[in-house]
Amino acid sequence: MGTWRRLLLLGRVSLQGGCGAAVPHLGRRALSCGRQLLGAEGEALKQRRTQIMSRGLPKQKPIEGVREVIVVASGKGGVGKSTTAVNLALALAANDSSKTVGLLDVDVYGPSIPKMMNLKGNPELSPNNLMRPLLNYGIACMSMGFLVEETAPLVWRGLMVMSAIEKLLRQVDWGQLDYLVVDMPPGTGDVQLSVSQNIPISGAVIVSTPQDIALMDARKGAEMFRKVHVPVLGLVQNMSVFQCPKCRHKTHIFGADGARKLAQTLDLDVLGDVPLHLSIREASDTGQPVVFAHPESEEARAYLHIASEVVRRLQPPPE
Repeated sequence: MGTWRRLLLLGRVSLQGGCGAAVPHLGRRALSCGRQLLGAEGEALKQRRTQIMSRGLPKQKPIEGVREVIVVASGKGGVGKSTTAVNLALALAANDSSKTVGLLDVDVYGPSIPKMMNLKGNPELSPNNLMRPLLNYGIACMSMGFLVEETAPLVWRGLMVMSAIEKLLRQVDWGQLDYLVVDMPPGTGDVQLSVSQNIPISGAVIVSTPQDIALMDARKGAEMFRKVHVPVLGLVQNMSVFQCPKCRHKTHIFGADGARKLAQTLDLDVLGDVPLHLSIREASDTGQPVVFAHPESEEARAYLHIASEVVRRLQPPPE
């Protein structure tokens, strides 16, 4: 017999008459004792769970040579996360030519960095048997896409994926980087947790369209990073508006200012708005990201602004 059913029978609580039913004195005492008992059990379970998790979490270890790690994530696929990651990396380098930038693609099942950065081939090995990133547009890049055939699907279970992530994090010779931009897979699963728990992350950038469905998952992504103590730098509202190239009329295809409303709810900032523009898609498909191919365009300026906002939030507050 369940705890609450025993308490109800003991106290002879009447289920007729709704919330206004009288509870005998004995029943009230029993209910109070029951709540205290369940509360104590719940607190004990919570403490036990915390102890187990603290034992099981790996110690964070920095990536050698990398000063700042910025993860670009989304709760849902298809919102332009990888496009944002690529152009953010290029924009960070364009805003300050003295900075060295790397791009790590940990989307094991759907790596897109090789195509977007127009890179092919296998990484060379250093004398220390570490993989050397491939280089284009001044950005050092590493992806699972360099290690498998382009058309080969990865039919891997979780342990194999985790092993691959460990290699991408620990067996790459990045040299000296000021910023490493990490293109995360969509969702809030094993890969996100593994990356967050293994390396110190300077901040996370959450990408979403203004659409309600995408925002629901973006919120989950932001909350996940908060739970694993990763600072969320802000949101990028992607595909925010479409402007007709002929009549210049603007249409909010996915809704207006949805990410801004979510940012207010989460007490975050919107780092910038990226329009829905044909040139962004064409540039990505041809392996010439828009920040490189059309640096003076409105679309490129949006990414350059986002990069400057990211850097500003990474700087320590003045004393």
